Amino acid sequence: MRIRAVLWDVDDTLFDYTTADRTGMRAHLLAERLLDRYGSVEEALAHWRRITDAQWARFSAGEVSFEEQRRDRVRVFLGRPELTDAEAESWFARYLRHYESAWALFPDVLPALDALAARYRHAVLSNSSLRVQEHKLRLLGVWDRFEAVLCAAELGVSKPEARAFHAACEALGLAPHQVAYVGDHPEIDGRGAAEAGLLSVWIDRAGAAADGGAGGPRGAGPHRISSLAELPAVLGADTRFGAPSTFG
Repeated sequence: MRIRAVLWDVDDTLFDYTTADRTGMRAHLLAERLLDRYGSVEEALAHWRRITDAQWARFSAGEVSFEEQRRDRVRVFLGRPELTDAEAESWFARYLRHYESAWALFPDVLPALDALAARYRHAVLSNSSLRVQEHKLRLLGVWDRFEAVLCAAELGVSKPEARAFHAACEALGLAPHQVAYVGDHPEIDGRGAAEAGLLSVWIDRAGAAADGGAGGPRGAGPHRISSLAELPAVLGADTRFGAPSTFG
């Protein structure tokens, strides 16, 4: 059965999160006079991302709320556990203003959405909150491109759990094998979607895999692409089976 809908990740798939994160963090650390605490912006970002991963794991396990994990990221990053909720939220809000000023879609996003608009339905599945991603997609001018936006904070389950992917399919009224998922993380997005029974497409913009190309049987692993310009060909070939997976 042919693919009828495309389910999208947001950060580092549609939205250039990595560039915005670096640009925003640098501007924020300068404004807060914290840059000298680290040897470079890259070291500060690496520290921030390790903390983010650890706090997100707590949220995914149901130990804390979405807002609590965000406040705790600030406390750990600053080494100030005594910060009140209001103080942590204020610091994060100041960071967010610098971060949002650098937001941009990848150049291949709008051409891909335009090319696929007539044939496929579109929705979003993100490991974030609806409030965060709605604001982001509206600011980037693509909110109206998606008939549904589903996020882990509201679903109560996050990728790579199959239940997250299946909830998105149910929202579309489609079976998993009728839906393609496009995401940037090889395990959380790529392997997770494949194991949930979706046509999984891993966008490897940075060339993390040693070999390239798209193709492979659904369920065996994700199809790998390096640009969304390759996506229409993958979707058009979704009923072809028997080729080896290109997932490394």
